[in-house]
Amino acid sequence: MGLQQVTILGATGSIGVSTLDVLARHAERYGVFALTADRKWQLLAMQCLQHNPRYAVLNDPNAASLLREALVQQGCKTEVLVGVDALAHVAAHSDVHVVMAAIVGAAGLLPTLAAVQSGKKVLLANKEALVMAGGLFTRAVAEHGATLLPIDSEHNAIFQCLPNHRADYLVDGLHSSGVRKILLTASGGPFRNTPIADLQHVTPEQACAHPNWSMGQKISVDSATMLNKGLELIEACWLFNAQPNQVQVVIHPQSVIHSMVEYVDGSVLAQLGNPDMRTPIAHALAWPERIASGVASLDIIATARLDFAAPDYQRFPCLRLAQQAAARGATAPTILNAANEIAVAAFLARQIRFDQIAQVIASVLDKQEVVEPDSLALVIDCDQTARNLARSIIARL
Repeated sequence: MGLQQVTILGATGSIGVSTLDVLARHAERYGVFALTADRKWQLLAMQCLQHNPRYAVLNDPNAASLLREALVQQGCKTEVLVGVDALAHVAAHSDVHVVMAAIVGAAGLLPTLAAVQSGKKVLLANKEALVMAGGLFTRAVAEHGATLLPIDSEHNAIFQCLPNHRADYLVDGLHSSGVRKILLTASGGPFRNTPIADLQHVTPEQACAHPNWSMGQKISVDSATMLNKGLELIEACWLFNAQPNQVQVVIHPQSVIHSMVEYVDGSVLAQLGNPDMRTPIAHALAWPERIASGVASLDIIATARLDFAAPDYQRFPCLRLAQQAAARGATAPTILNAANEIAVAAFLARQIRFDQIAQVIASVLDKQEVVEPDSLALVIDCDQTARNLARSIIARL
């Protein structure tokens, strides 16, 4: 077999950059087929010159023109494409074996679904695809024979701790594999010990300064509100055929244990490692084999201690909202995610306070009707309605 060809959706983000680092360590095994970004054409140009993909895709037409011009000047033969249809094209292309789905937010849903419908090995770092359209997405995975592997460090840890005969729990639920519950760990973010009264004064810069992980702005804010952990809970339910009450969130500040699985016999299996996304990326890329990731060995002696605590819902109201949306089901998670994306963007633009993110989400969930999603069109319509409602609420704050 020749090189496995890889498309990276979201190549200029932290996951995309880490994926390219792992791929470069195994050039005898993997080739870079396509790299995509929203509008960061300068970084994408550097990546194209280094990795020489067949295609580069940008969402922004102006950025695409600038990239095309820069690559021609450098004699690079990478073909530059533009737009959502092009994203789906490079995700579903017949020459592609593996798709890293790392576009942040709802924008990643359609190209990720295109990869699934083409039966690819899909490495899922875009949790919103499952949060928005979990039922439709998982059915498509089964119907088209795609392989879905989780990249979030927590879900990858759960996957590694679950039994190998994973088809059993996907069909019959966790109990069929002797699993009692999933323990989903969370660092608690930068405001784990901040006085609650001070949270209304938090700045975007403070919210984006995560103590353990290097991430983009949106996911960093989600980690600070713990809405990210709520989205991960919803994602875990779809990935592992779990009920919301089978997933327990545990604050673990060191981010050394990435998640745990408890079995009915009392055994608890945990996956440990340094907080570096190259570990789950390398695991999923090579699964069921193992390859080097470039991550240093975990020094368990230097780590010295591991702490655990229950989440404080007064401090993290977004987590409670996500748990309620998970229990409610249907389009509630879609509404939650859309409202959050708009609220976080408003916070980053300094239009609302940090503590108002939860207020916006709660208001949208309270005002918008929850229905059973029977088509992708309905999910997208629900998403847009929630966004518009969130914008109108923010305008009145």
